[in-house]
Amino acid sequence: MATKFFLSRHKAKLLLIGCLNFSPVWAQSSICYGSTADGRLENGVRLPGSGKNFLAYGSIPILAGRTFVHDKVRDVVLAAYTELYRQAPKKVFKYAECGFKNGGRFKPHKTHRNGLSVDFTVPVIDAGGRSVHLPTHVFNRFGYDIEFDKTGRFSNYRIDFEALGAHIVALHKMAEKQGVGIWRVLFAPDLQPYLFQSTYGAYIRKHVKIPAKRSWVRHDDHYHVDFQVPCRPLH
Repeated sequence: MATKFFLSRHKAKLLLIGCLNFSPVWAQSSICYGSTADGRLENGVRLPGSGKNFLAYGSIPILAGRTFVHDKVRDVVLAAYTELYRQAPKKVFKYAECGFKNGGRFKPHKTHRNGLSVDFTVPVIDAGGRSVHLPTHVFNRFGYDIEFDKTGRFSNYRIDFEALGAHIVALHKMAEKQGVGIWRVLFAPDLQPYLFQSTYGAYIRKHVKIPAKRSWVRHDDHYHVDFQVPCRPLH
């Protein structure tokens, strides 16, 4: 009897584990409304906290529910990371602010309201030339208080413009494969020449809109990507 009871508990445990790791086929797709600046989201999904070559910008923002996106955006972001790992497995990346599960006002941002906006922390190289994660924590407002100089340097770190270019190209190509568009990428105008001088500069100039005019924040410690997915009217 004891053996039978143990086996029953063991089977139940396996079933529970299976349920926790199972993504039901009936899960509802995300629906976006309005625009990135005035919108909302239904059935938002959370980006994974980590992967083979990427990390989120902090556990506190994850717990605060600030890493939700439209499911199509999630698929593009993860596909791009997979492609980057295939191309250069020693390069590491980090993403930052996304949005709330149901979208809406996302302070202090003016956008990020309908699941189609993602901030990515700039990839960096340390003093030894190694690809590393830029430190993001509560004392530097999870990276948003970091200021790079006009050559792309901060402390012992410098922006890896090759990795940055590779990421933008991977996002664009994976988005095209999945029927998703990229409306724009916001990145510091004074640092854009270094990006365009990279191996990926010509492709980016041709296929990706990066405004030359500075927005309300510099976008030097991160680059902001707005994706394009058909959305329903907000009102």
